[in-house]
Amino acid sequence: MKKEALIQLFNKLRSLAAETEVVEFKEAKNGYDSNDMGEYFSALSNEANLKQVASAWLIFGVKDKGHTVVGSNYRLDRKKLDHLKEEIANKTTNRITFIEIYDLDDPEGRIILFQIPAAPKGLPIAWEGHYYGRDGEAFVPLNLEEIERIRSQATAEDWSAAICPDASLEDLDPLAIAKARENFKNKFPQKAVEVDGWNDLTFLNKAKLTLKGKITRAAIMLLGREEAEHFISPAVAKIRRLLKDSRGNDKDYQIETCPLLLAVDKIYSKIRNLKYRYLKEGTLFPDEVDQYEPFVIREAINNCIAHQDYAMAGVINVVEMEDQLIFTNLGSFIPGSVEKVVEEDAPEEPYRNRFLATAMFNLKMADTAGGGIRKMFDFQRARYFPMPEYDLSNNRVKVTITGKVLDMDYARVLSQKKDLELSDITILDKVQKRKPLSDSEIERLRSRNLIEGRKPNFHISFSVAERTNLKAEYIKTRGLKDDYFKKLILEYLDKYKRASRDDIDHLLLDILPGVLDEKQKKNKIRNLVYAMSKKDKSIINQGSNRHPVWVLLDKL
Repeated sequence: MKKEALIQLFNKLRSLAAETEVVEFKEAKNGYDSNDMGEYFSALSNEANLKQVASAWLIFGVKDKGHTVVGSNYRLDRKKLDHLKEEIANKTTNRITFIEIYDLDDPEGRIILFQIPAAPKGLPIAWEGHYYGRDGEAFVPLNLEEIERIRSQATAEDWSAAICPDASLEDLDPLAIAKARENFKNKFPQKAVEVDGWNDLTFLNKAKLTLKGKITRAAIMLLGREEAEHFISPAVAKIRRLLKDSRGNDKDYQIETCPLLLAVDKIYSKIRNLKYRYLKEGTLFPDEVDQYEPFVIREAINNCIAHQDYAMAGVINVVEMEDQLIFTNLGSFIPGSVEKVVEEDAPEEPYRNRFLATAMFNLKMADTAGGGIRKMFDFQRARYFPMPEYDLSNNRVKVTITGKVLDMDYARVLSQKKDLELSDITILDKVQKRKPLSDSEIERLRSRNLIEGRKPNFHISFSVAERTNLKAEYIKTRGLKDDYFKKLILEYLDKYKRASRDDIDHLLLDILPGVLDEKQKKNKIRNLVYAMSKKDKSIINQGSNRHPVWVLLDKL
Protein backbone atom coordinates (compact mmCIF):
# COMPACT_ATOMS: atom_id res chain seq x y z
CA MET A 1 0.00 0.00 0.00
CA LYS A 2 1.40 3.38 -0.98
CA LYS A 3 2.10 5.90 1.77
CA GLU A 4 -0.64 8.29 0.65
CA ALA A 5 -3.26 5.54 0.71
CA LEU A 6 -1.96 4.34 4.08
CA ILE A 7 -2.28 7.83 5.56
CA GLN A 8 -5.83 8.11 4.24
CA LEU A 9 -6.69 4.72 5.75
CA PHE A 10 -5.22 5.64 9.13
CA ASN A 11 -7.08 8.94 9.21
CA LYS A 12 -10.31 7.13 8.39
CA LEU A 13 -9.80 4.61 11.21
CA ARG A 14 -8.69 7.33 13.59
CA SER A 15 -11.83 9.35 12.88
CA LEU A 16 -14.07 6.59 14.27
CA ALA A 17 -16.02 7.82 17.27
CA ALA A 18 -14.91 4.79 19.26
CA GLU A 19 -13.24 1.42 18.90
CA THR A 20 -15.31 -1.15 17.08
CA GLU A 21 -15.27 -4.95 17.07
CA VAL A 22 -12.84 -4.84 14.13
CA VAL A 23 -10.58 -1.90 15.09
CA GLU A 24 -8.38 -1.79 18.18
CA PHE A 25 -5.98 1.02 19.24
CA LYS A 26 -3.07 0.45 21.64
CA GLU A 27 -0.37 2.78 22.88
CA ALA A 28 2.36 0.11 22.99
CA LYS A 29 4.95 2.81 23.56
CA ASN A 30 7.88 0.51 24.26
CA GLY A 31 6.63 -3.04 23.84
CA TYR A 32 3.65 -5.36 23.87
CA ASP A 33 3.02 -8.84 25.26
CA SER A 34 3.13 -11.49 22.52
CA ASN A 35 0.35 -13.55 24.08
CA ASP A 36 -1.94 -10.51 24.25
CA MET A 37 -1.10 -9.85 20.60
CA GLY A 38 -2.18 -13.39 19.69
CA GLU A 39 -5.43 -13.16 21.62
CA TYR A 40 -6.30 -9.88 19.92
CA PHE A 41 -5.47 -11.46 16.55
CA SER A 42 -7.95 -14.26 17.22
CA ALA A 43 -10.64 -11.88 18.47
CA LEU A 44 -10.37 -9.38 15.63
CA SER A 45 -10.17 -12.10 12.97
CA ASN A 46 -13.33 -13.79 14.25
CA GLU A 47 -15.19 -10.51 14.58
CA ALA A 48 -14.26 -9.53 11.02
CA ASN A 49 -15.83 -12.77 9.83
CA LEU A 50 -19.01 -12.20 11.85
CA LYS A 51 -19.26 -8.57 10.68
CA GLN A 52 -18.62 -9.70 7.08
CA VAL A 53 -15.64 -7.42 6.50
CA ALA A 54 -12.46 -8.47 4.72
CA SER A 55 -10.04 -7.50 7.48
CA ALA A 56 -9.66 -6.01 10.95
CA TRP A 57 -7.03 -3.61 12.30
CA LEU A 58 -4.83 -3.52 15.38
CA ILE A 59 -3.03 -0.16 15.61
CA PHE A 60 -0.03 0.65 17.84
CA GLY A 61 1.09 4.13 18.85
CA VAL A 62 -2.42 5.57 19.40
CA LYS A 63 -4.44 6.05 22.61
CA ASP A 64 -7.74 4.21 22.67
CA LYS A 65 -9.47 7.30 24.13
CA GLY A 66 -9.50 10.22 21.75
CA HIS A 67 -7.18 8.42 19.31
CA THR A 68 -4.25 10.71 20.10
CA VAL A 69 -0.98 9.67 18.46
CA VAL A 70 1.67 8.96 21.11
CA GLY A 71 4.13 6.96 18.99
CA SER A 72 5.40 3.40 19.48
CA ASN A 73 8.90 1.97 19.77
CA TYR A 74 7.62 -1.59 19.32
CA ARG A 75 10.14 -3.63 17.29
CA LEU A 76 11.97 -0.79 15.62
CA ASP A 77 13.96 -3.31 13.57
CA ARG A 78 11.91 -4.12 10.43
CA LYS A 79 13.13 -7.73 10.29
CA LYS A 80 11.97 -8.32 13.86
CA LEU A 81 8.64 -6.68 13.04
CA ASP A 82 8.12 -8.91 9.99
CA HIS A 83 9.11 -11.99 12.03
CA LEU A 84 5.94 -11.42 14.03
CA LYS A 85 3.99 -12.96 11.12
CA GLU A 86 5.69 -16.30 11.74
CA GLU A 87 5.31 -16.01 15.53
CA ILE A 88 1.57 -15.53 15.17
CA ALA A 89 1.23 -18.28 12.55
CA ASN A 90 2.92 -20.81 14.85
CA LYS A 91 0.06 -20.62 17.35
CA THR A 92 -3.07 -19.88 15.29
CA THR A 93 -5.53 -22.14 13.50
CA ASN A 94 -4.18 -23.21 10.09
CA ARG A 95 -1.17 -20.89 10.64
CA ILE A 96 -3.23 -17.88 9.60
CA THR A 97 -1.35 -14.64 10.20
CA PHE A 98 -1.31 -10.92 9.36
CA ILE A 99 -2.10 -9.89 5.80
CA GLU A 100 0.45 -7.13 6.19
CA ILE A 101 2.20 -5.01 8.83
CA TYR A 102 2.53 -1.31 7.96
CA ASP A 103 5.07 1.01 9.60
CA LEU A 104 3.95 4.66 9.29
CA ASP A 105 6.01 7.68 10.35
CA ASP A 106 3.49 10.32 11.46
CA PRO A 107 4.58 13.86 12.47
CA GLU A 108 3.25 13.04 15.93
CA GLY A 109 5.04 9.72 16.23
CA ARG A 110 5.53 6.22 14.79
CA ILE A 111 2.37 4.21 14.05
CA ILE A 112 2.13 0.48 13.29
CA LEU A 113 -0.96 -0.90 11.53
CA PHE A 114 -1.52 -4.66 11.68
CA GLN A 115 -3.94 -5.87 9.00
CA ILE A 116 -5.71 -9.00 10.24
CA PRO A 117 -7.65 -11.24 7.83
CA ALA A 118 -11.23 -12.23 8.54
CA ALA A 119 -11.52 -15.84 9.66
CA PRO A 120 -12.28 -18.02 6.62
CA LYS A 121 -15.86 -19.25 6.21
CA GLY A 122 -16.42 -22.25 8.43
CA LEU A 123 -13.17 -21.83 10.37
CA PRO A 124 -13.03 -19.80 13.60
CA ILE A 125 -9.50 -18.73 14.48
CA ALA A 126 -7.97 -19.81 17.78
CA TRP A 127 -4.85 -18.64 19.57
CA GLU A 128 -3.12 -21.54 21.33
CA GLY A 129 -6.35 -23.54 21.05
CA HIS A 130 -8.67 -20.86 22.48
CA TYR A 131 -11.18 -18.75 20.55
CA TYR A 132 -11.54 -15.04 21.30
CA GLY A 133 -13.97 -12.30 20.36
CA ARG A 134 -15.28 -8.86 21.35
CA ASP A 135 -18.30 -7.73 23.33
CA GLY A 136 -18.45 -4.05 22.42
CA GLU A 137 -15.08 -2.75 23.52
CA ALA A 138 -14.57 -5.63 25.92
CA PHE A 139 -12.21 -8.47 25.02
CA VAL A 140 -13.83 -11.89 25.78
CA PRO A 141 -13.74 -15.57 24.87
CA LEU A 142 -15.78 -16.24 21.73
CA ASN A 143 -19.09 -17.73 22.84
CA LEU A 144 -20.36 -21.08 21.59
CA GLU A 145 -23.14 -19.55 19.50
CA GLU A 146 -20.63 -17.42 17.57
CA ILE A 147 -18.25 -20.36 17.13
CA GLU A 148 -21.04 -22.46 15.65
CA ARG A 149 -22.21 -19.54 13.51
CA ILE A 150 -18.79 -19.38 11.88
CA ARG A 151 -18.52 -23.16 11.52
CA SER A 152 -21.94 -23.43 9.89
CA GLN A 153 -20.80 -21.12 7.10
CA ALA A 154 -18.93 -24.02 5.50
CA THR A 155 -22.11 -25.92 4.79
CA ALA A 156 -24.49 -23.04 4.20
CA GLU A 157 -23.76 -22.98 0.48
CA ASP A 158 -22.60 -25.85 -1.67
CA TRP A 159 -20.96 -24.46 -4.78
CA SER A 160 -20.78 -27.87 -6.44
CA ALA A 161 -24.56 -28.45 -6.21
CA ALA A 162 -25.48 -25.35 -8.22
CA ILE A 163 -27.35 -25.95 -11.50
CA CYS A 164 -25.81 -25.00 -14.86
CA PRO A 165 -29.05 -23.89 -16.55
CA ASP A 166 -27.73 -23.93 -20.12
CA ALA A 167 -26.00 -27.30 -19.88
CA SER A 168 -27.47 -30.58 -21.14
CA LEU A 169 -26.57 -34.25 -21.46
CA GLU A 170 -24.86 -33.39 -24.74
CA ASP A 171 -22.24 -31.48 -22.74
CA LEU A 172 -21.13 -34.64 -20.90
CA ASP A 173 -18.41 -36.94 -22.22
CA PRO A 174 -19.75 -40.39 -23.29
CA LEU A 175 -16.51 -42.12 -22.26
CA ALA A 176 -16.67 -40.49 -18.85
CA ILE A 177 -20.30 -41.57 -18.40
CA ALA A 178 -19.35 -45.15 -19.36
CA LYS A 179 -16.48 -45.09 -16.85
CA ALA A 180 -18.82 -43.66 -14.22
CA ARG A 181 -21.29 -46.51 -14.79
CA GLU A 182 -18.51 -49.07 -14.44
CA ASN A 183 -17.23 -47.50 -11.20
CA PHE A 184 -20.75 -47.21 -9.77
CA LYS A 185 -21.39 -50.92 -10.36
CA ASN A 186 -18.05 -51.80 -8.73
CA LYS A 187 -19.00 -49.65 -5.76
CA PHE A 188 -22.49 -51.12 -5.48
CA PRO A 189 -22.29 -54.64 -7.02
CA GLN A 190 -25.77 -55.54 -5.78
CA LYS A 191 -27.17 -52.91 -8.18
CA ALA A 192 -25.11 -53.96 -11.24
CA VAL A 193 -27.99 -55.59 -13.15
CA GLU A 194 -30.34 -52.73 -12.29
CA VAL A 195 -27.81 -50.12 -13.44
CA ASP A 196 -27.60 -51.71 -16.90
CA GLY A 197 -31.30 -51.00 -17.34
CA TRP A 198 -31.04 -47.30 -16.50
CA ASN A 199 -30.77 -44.64 -19.18
CA ASP A 200 -28.09 -41.98 -18.75
CA LEU A 201 -30.37 -39.46 -17.06
CA THR A 202 -31.63 -42.02 -14.53
CA PHE A 203 -28.09 -43.14 -13.80
CA LEU A 204 -26.86 -39.58 -13.26
CA ASN A 205 -29.72 -38.89 -10.85
CA LYS A 206 -29.07 -42.12 -8.92
CA ALA A 207 -25.33 -41.44 -8.75
CA LYS A 208 -26.08 -37.94 -7.32
CA LEU A 209 -24.47 -36.11 -10.24
CA THR A 210 -27.61 -34.33 -11.38
CA LEU A 211 -30.61 -32.87 -9.55
CA LYS A 212 -33.94 -33.95 -11.03
CA GLY A 213 -32.31 -34.26 -14.43
CA LYS A 214 -30.58 -30.88 -14.28
CA ILE A 215 -26.84 -30.67 -14.85
CA THR A 216 -24.87 -29.54 -11.80
CA ARG A 217 -21.41 -28.06 -11.54
CA ALA A 218 -20.26 -31.38 -10.04
CA ALA A 219 -21.49 -33.22 -13.16
CA ILE A 220 -19.64 -30.81 -15.45
CA MET A 221 -16.41 -31.17 -13.50
CA LEU A 222 -16.41 -34.95 -13.22
CA LEU A 223 -18.06 -35.94 -16.52
CA GLY A 224 -18.17 -32.84 -18.72
CA ARG A 225 -16.56 -32.57 -22.14
CA GLU A 226 -13.39 -30.51 -22.18
CA GLU A 227 -15.17 -27.63 -23.92
CA ALA A 228 -17.94 -27.67 -21.27
CA GLU A 229 -15.66 -26.15 -18.62
CA HIS A 230 -17.04 -22.69 -19.45
CA PHE A 231 -20.28 -23.61 -17.64
CA ILE A 232 -18.51 -23.26 -14.29
CA SER A 233 -16.59 -20.06 -15.17
CA PRO A 234 -14.91 -18.15 -13.55
CA ALA A 235 -14.06 -21.35 -11.68
CA VAL A 236 -11.84 -23.87 -13.46
CA ALA A 237 -11.60 -27.66 -13.31
CA LYS A 238 -7.90 -28.23 -13.98
CA ILE A 239 -5.12 -30.41 -12.58
CA ARG A 240 -1.57 -29.35 -13.38
CA ARG A 241 1.29 -31.85 -13.07
CA LEU A 242 4.91 -30.72 -12.92
CA LEU A 243 7.92 -33.04 -12.98
CA LYS A 244 11.05 -31.46 -11.49
CA ASP A 245 14.64 -32.68 -11.41
CA SER A 246 16.93 -32.74 -8.36
CA ARG A 247 17.71 -29.05 -8.87
CA GLY A 248 14.07 -28.02 -9.02
CA ASN A 249 14.04 -27.41 -12.78
CA ASP A 250 10.90 -28.33 -14.74
CA LYS A 251 11.33 -31.49 -16.83
CA ASP A 252 7.74 -32.24 -17.85
CA TYR A 253 4.45 -30.37 -17.80
CA GLN A 254 0.85 -31.52 -18.14
CA ILE A 255 -2.60 -29.96 -17.65
CA GLU A 256 -5.79 -32.01 -17.54
CA THR A 257 -9.31 -30.62 -17.40
CA CYS A 258 -12.87 -31.96 -17.68
CA PRO A 259 -13.83 -34.72 -17.29
CA LEU A 260 -11.90 -35.01 -14.01
CA LEU A 261 -13.00 -38.62 -13.60
CA LEU A 262 -10.71 -39.48 -16.54
CA ALA A 263 -8.14 -36.79 -15.74
CA VAL A 264 -7.21 -38.52 -12.47
CA ASP A 265 -6.18 -41.66 -14.37
CA LYS A 266 -4.16 -39.60 -16.85
CA ILE A 267 -2.28 -37.80 -14.08
CA TYR A 268 -1.75 -41.02 -12.14
CA SER A 269 -0.34 -42.84 -15.17
CA LYS A 270 2.30 -40.13 -15.66
CA ILE A 271 3.64 -40.22 -12.11
CA ARG A 272 6.90 -42.17 -11.94
CA ASN A 273 6.41 -44.62 -9.10
CA LEU A 274 10.01 -45.82 -9.08
CA LYS A 275 11.53 -48.56 -6.99
CA TYR A 276 13.21 -47.61 -3.74
CA ARG A 277 15.89 -49.73 -2.09
CA TYR A 278 16.41 -49.84 1.66
CA LEU A 279 17.78 -52.21 4.25
CA LYS A 280 15.36 -54.38 6.18
CA GLU A 281 16.06 -55.06 9.80
CA GLY A 282 18.57 -57.86 10.25
CA THR A 283 19.74 -57.92 6.63
CA LEU A 284 22.79 -56.54 4.88
CA PHE A 285 21.44 -56.04 1.39
CA PRO A 286 18.58 -53.78 0.34
CA ASP A 287 15.01 -54.71 -0.47
CA GLU A 288 12.93 -52.96 -3.13
CA VAL A 289 9.49 -51.35 -2.76
CA ASP A 290 7.46 -48.88 -4.80
CA GLN A 291 8.11 -45.33 -3.65
CA TYR A 292 4.40 -44.62 -3.27
CA GLU A 293 1.39 -46.74 -2.41
CA PRO A 294 -1.10 -46.29 -5.32
CA PHE A 295 -3.92 -45.56 -2.86
CA VAL A 296 -1.94 -42.65 -1.40
CA ILE A 297 -1.46 -41.03 -4.82
CA ARG A 298 -5.10 -41.36 -5.83
CA GLU A 299 -6.44 -40.35 -2.44
CA ALA A 300 -4.31 -37.20 -2.43
CA ILE A 301 -5.46 -36.19 -5.94
CA ASN A 302 -9.11 -36.93 -5.20
CA ASN A 303 -8.93 -35.01 -1.90
CA CYS A 304 -7.71 -32.00 -3.85
CA ILE A 305 -10.68 -32.28 -6.23
CA ALA A 306 -13.22 -32.77 -3.44
CA HIS A 307 -11.95 -29.95 -1.20
CA GLN A 308 -10.77 -27.32 -3.68
CA ASP A 309 -12.35 -23.89 -3.13
CA TYR A 310 -13.49 -23.38 -6.71
CA ALA A 311 -14.57 -19.82 -5.99
CA MET A 312 -10.86 -18.93 -5.86
CA ALA A 313 -10.53 -19.84 -9.58
CA GLY A 314 -7.23 -21.69 -9.19
CA VAL A 315 -5.85 -25.00 -10.45
CA ILE A 316 -4.96 -28.12 -8.50
CA ASN A 317 -1.21 -28.80 -8.55
CA VAL A 318 0.64 -32.11 -8.46
CA VAL A 319 4.42 -31.63 -8.28
CA GLU A 320 6.68 -34.66 -8.66
CA MET A 321 10.16 -34.27 -7.18
CA GLU A 322 12.99 -36.80 -7.06
CA ASP A 323 11.64 -38.48 -3.92
CA GLN A 324 8.52 -36.49 -3.06
CA LEU A 325 5.03 -35.86 -4.37
CA ILE A 326 3.42 -32.53 -3.48
CA PHE A 327 -0.34 -31.97 -3.85
CA THR A 328 -1.91 -28.53 -3.45
CA ASN A 329 -5.49 -27.29 -3.50
CA LEU A 330 -6.90 -23.86 -2.67
CA GLY A 331 -9.09 -23.23 0.35
CA SER A 332 -8.78 -23.71 4.09
CA PHE A 333 -8.67 -27.13 5.72
CA ILE A 334 -12.22 -27.27 7.05
CA PRO A 335 -11.67 -29.83 9.85
CA GLY A 336 -9.11 -27.34 11.19
CA SER A 337 -6.62 -29.89 12.50
CA VAL A 338 -4.96 -32.77 10.65
CA GLU A 339 -4.17 -34.38 14.00
CA LYS A 340 -7.86 -34.43 14.87
CA VAL A 341 -8.77 -36.11 11.56
CA VAL A 342 -6.06 -38.76 11.94
CA GLU A 343 -6.75 -39.55 15.58
CA GLU A 344 -10.54 -39.66 15.29
CA ASP A 345 -10.44 -41.57 11.98
CA ALA A 346 -13.99 -40.51 11.15
CA PRO A 347 -15.83 -38.95 8.21
CA GLU A 348 -15.67 -35.20 8.03
CA GLU A 349 -18.81 -33.51 9.32
CA PRO A 350 -18.70 -30.35 7.19
CA TYR A 351 -17.74 -30.45 3.50
CA ARG A 352 -16.94 -27.50 1.28
CA ASN A 353 -18.38 -29.38 -1.73
CA ARG A 354 -20.71 -31.95 -0.18
CA PHE A 355 -22.58 -32.70 -3.43
CA LEU A 356 -19.30 -33.25 -5.27
CA ALA A 357 -17.86 -35.39 -2.46
CA THR A 358 -20.96 -37.61 -2.45
CA ALA A 359 -20.76 -38.09 -6.23
CA MET A 360 -17.06 -38.98 -5.98
CA PHE A 361 -17.86 -41.55 -3.31
CA ASN A 362 -20.55 -43.09 -5.52
CA LEU A 363 -18.12 -43.25 -8.46
CA LYS A 364 -15.45 -44.93 -6.33
CA MET A 365 -13.07 -42.00 -6.66
CA ALA A 366 -13.01 -41.92 -2.88
CA ASP A 367 -12.70 -45.45 -1.48
CA THR A 368 -14.05 -44.53 1.89
CA ALA A 369 -16.64 -42.16 3.27
CA GLY A 370 -14.01 -40.47 5.40
CA GLY A 371 -10.90 -42.02 6.90
CA GLY A 372 -8.81 -41.64 3.75
CA ILE A 373 -6.28 -39.36 5.40
CA ARG A 374 -5.75 -41.81 8.26
CA LYS A 375 -5.27 -44.57 5.67
CA MET A 376 -2.54 -42.51 3.96
CA PHE A 377 -0.72 -42.23 7.29
CA ASP A 378 -1.04 -45.99 7.86
CA PHE A 379 0.43 -46.82 4.45
CA GLN A 380 3.46 -44.58 5.10
CA ARG A 381 3.85 -46.16 8.53
CA ALA A 382 3.85 -49.66 7.03
CA ARG A 383 6.78 -48.70 4.77
CA TYR A 384 8.63 -46.92 7.59
CA PHE A 385 8.48 -43.78 5.46
CA PRO A 386 7.86 -40.28 6.85
CA MET A 387 4.29 -39.32 7.65
CA PRO A 388 2.38 -37.15 5.14
CA GLU A 389 3.23 -33.53 5.83
CA TYR A 390 0.43 -30.93 5.76
CA ASP A 391 1.03 -27.21 5.27
CA LEU A 392 -2.22 -25.29 5.87
CA SER A 393 -0.88 -21.75 5.49
CA ASN A 394 -1.95 -19.10 2.96
CA ASN A 395 -5.52 -20.41 2.64
CA ARG A 396 -4.55 -23.62 0.86
CA VAL A 397 -3.79 -27.22 1.67
CA LYS A 398 -0.37 -28.56 0.66
CA VAL A 399 0.36 -32.25 1.24
CA THR A 400 3.87 -33.68 0.82
CA ILE A 401 4.38 -37.44 0.49
CA THR A 402 7.98 -38.65 0.85
CA GLY A 403 8.94 -41.83 -0.96
CA LYS A 404 12.02 -42.90 0.96
CA VAL A 405 13.39 -43.51 4.44
CA LEU A 406 14.70 -40.29 5.95
CA ASP A 407 16.13 -41.65 9.18
CA MET A 408 16.95 -45.32 9.73
CA ASP A 409 16.54 -44.92 13.48
CA TYR A 410 12.94 -43.84 12.98
CA ALA A 411 12.35 -46.64 10.45
CA ARG A 412 13.72 -49.36 12.71
CA VAL A 413 11.74 -48.16 15.71
CA LEU A 414 8.59 -48.56 13.60
CA SER A 415 9.71 -52.00 12.42
CA GLN A 416 10.28 -53.24 15.98
CA LYS A 417 7.64 -51.39 18.04
CA LYS A 418 4.37 -52.42 16.42
CA ASP A 419 2.38 -51.17 19.42
CA LEU A 420 3.26 -47.50 18.93
CA GLU A 421 0.18 -45.30 18.60
CA LEU A 422 -0.08 -43.28 15.42
CA SER A 423 -0.14 -40.08 17.48
CA ASP A 424 3.26 -41.00 18.93
CA ILE A 425 4.60 -41.82 15.48
CA THR A 426 3.55 -38.45 14.09
CA ILE A 427 5.48 -36.71 16.86
CA LEU A 428 8.53 -38.93 16.28
CA ASP A 429 8.17 -37.99 12.64
CA LYS A 430 8.80 -34.40 13.67
CA VAL A 431 11.99 -35.51 15.42
CA GLN A 432 13.38 -37.15 12.28
CA LYS A 433 12.45 -34.08 10.22
CA ARG A 434 14.20 -31.81 12.76
CA LYS A 435 10.97 -29.90 13.39
CA PRO A 436 10.36 -28.14 16.71
CA LEU A 437 8.27 -29.93 19.34
CA SER A 438 5.81 -28.32 21.70
CA ASP A 439 6.34 -28.71 25.43
CA SER A 440 3.43 -31.16 25.61
CA GLU A 441 4.86 -33.24 22.75
CA ILE A 442 8.27 -33.33 24.42
CA GLU A 443 6.70 -34.44 27.68
CA ARG A 444 4.68 -37.13 25.89
CA LEU A 445 7.73 -38.65 24.19
CA ARG A 446 9.83 -38.39 27.32
CA SER A 447 7.14 -40.10 29.40
CA ARG A 448 7.28 -43.02 26.97
CA ASN A 449 11.11 -43.00 26.96
CA LEU A 450 11.12 -42.43 23.22
CA ILE A 451 13.58 -39.54 23.02
CA GLU A 452 16.71 -38.21 24.66
CA GLY A 453 18.59 -34.96 24.40
CA ARG A 454 17.97 -31.32 25.07
CA LYS A 455 15.61 -28.99 23.30
CA PRO A 456 15.71 -28.57 20.32
CA ASN A 457 18.14 -31.46 19.60
CA PHE A 458 16.42 -34.77 20.31
CA HIS A 459 17.25 -38.33 19.24
CA ILE A 460 16.08 -41.85 19.99
CA SER A 461 16.64 -42.69 23.63
CA PHE A 462 18.95 -45.49 24.67
CA SER A 463 16.11 -47.38 26.34
CA VAL A 464 14.24 -47.54 23.05
CA ALA A 465 17.34 -48.54 21.18
CA GLU A 466 17.96 -51.34 23.66
CA ARG A 467 14.38 -52.66 23.55
CA THR A 468 14.28 -52.66 19.78
CA ASN A 469 17.77 -53.95 19.06
CA LEU A 470 18.77 -50.53 17.83
CA LYS A 471 21.95 -50.19 19.82
CA ALA A 472 24.00 -49.78 16.63
CA GLU A 473 21.63 -47.11 15.33
CA TYR A 474 21.68 -45.34 18.68
CA ILE A 475 25.47 -45.27 18.60
CA LYS A 476 25.26 -43.92 15.06
CA THR A 477 23.37 -40.85 16.26
CA ARG A 478 26.06 -40.30 18.91
CA GLY A 479 28.97 -40.65 16.47
CA LEU A 480 29.20 -44.10 14.87
CA LYS A 481 32.77 -45.16 14.10
CA ASP A 482 33.86 -45.48 10.49
CA ASP A 483 34.78 -49.12 11.05
CA TYR A 484 31.10 -50.09 10.89
CA PHE A 485 30.67 -48.62 7.38
CA LYS A 486 34.00 -50.02 6.19
CA LYS A 487 32.85 -53.46 7.32
CA LEU A 488 29.68 -53.14 5.22
CA ILE A 489 31.75 -52.25 2.12
CA LEU A 490 34.09 -55.19 2.67
CA GLU A 491 31.18 -57.61 3.11
CA TYR A 492 29.58 -56.27 -0.08
CA LEU A 493 32.81 -56.78 -2.07
CA ASP A 494 33.25 -60.24 -0.62
CA LYS A 495 29.78 -61.22 -1.87
CA TYR A 496 29.64 -59.37 -5.21
CA LYS A 497 33.41 -59.21 -5.99
CA ARG A 498 33.31 -55.61 -7.26
CA ALA A 499 31.51 -52.32 -6.65
CA SER A 500 31.20 -49.05 -8.52
CA ARG A 501 30.87 -45.76 -6.65
CA ASP A 502 27.09 -45.86 -7.32
CA ASP A 503 26.93 -49.32 -5.74
CA ILE A 504 28.64 -48.06 -2.59
CA ASP A 505 26.41 -44.99 -2.50
CA HIS A 506 23.31 -47.19 -2.67
CA LEU A 507 24.71 -49.34 0.12
CA LEU A 508 25.48 -46.52 2.57
CA LEU A 509 23.48 -43.38 1.79
CA ASP A 510 20.35 -44.43 3.67
CA ILE A 511 22.16 -45.61 6.78
CA LEU A 512 24.56 -42.73 7.32
CA PRO A 513 23.61 -40.38 10.19
CA GLY A 514 20.48 -38.40 9.48
CA VAL A 515 22.15 -35.18 10.64
CA LEU A 516 24.15 -35.17 7.39
CA ASP A 517 22.65 -33.80 4.18
CA GLU A 518 23.12 -35.69 0.89
CA LYS A 519 26.26 -33.77 -0.09
CA GLN A 520 27.84 -34.40 3.30
CA LYS A 521 26.95 -38.11 3.08
CA LYS A 522 28.64 -38.44 -0.33
CA ASN A 523 31.73 -36.65 0.99
CA LYS A 524 31.71 -39.07 3.92
CA ILE A 525 31.62 -42.04 1.54
CA ARG A 526 34.42 -40.57 -0.57
CA ASN A 527 36.59 -40.21 2.52
CA LEU A 528 35.83 -43.76 3.65
CA VAL A 529 36.82 -45.26 0.28
CA TYR A 530 39.98 -43.15 0.18
CA ALA A 531 40.97 -44.35 3.65
CA MET A 532 40.33 -47.99 2.73
CA SER A 533 42.44 -47.79 -0.42
CA LYS A 534 45.30 -45.53 0.71
CA LYS A 535 45.61 -46.12 4.45
CA ASP A 536 44.03 -49.49 5.17
CA LYS A 537 45.05 -50.92 1.78
CA SER A 538 42.07 -53.27 1.94
CA ILE A 539 40.60 -52.34 -1.48
CA ILE A 540 41.97 -51.26 -4.84
CA ASN A 541 40.53 -49.42 -7.83
CA GLN A 542 40.60 -51.48 -11.04
CA GLY A 543 38.70 -48.86 -13.00
CA SER A 544 39.56 -45.22 -13.66
CA ASN A 545 39.52 -42.20 -11.40
CA ARG A 546 36.37 -41.01 -13.17
CA HIS A 547 34.66 -44.42 -13.12
CA PRO A 548 36.21 -46.43 -10.27
CA VAL A 549 35.60 -50.16 -9.83
CA TRP A 550 36.60 -51.32 -6.35
CA VAL A 551 37.71 -54.87 -5.48
CA LEU A 552 39.22 -56.52 -2.42
CA LEU A 553 43.01 -56.29 -2.52
CA ASP A 554 43.50 -59.74 -0.97
CA LYS A 555 41.34 -61.34 -3.72
CA LEU A 556 43.70 -60.31 -6.53
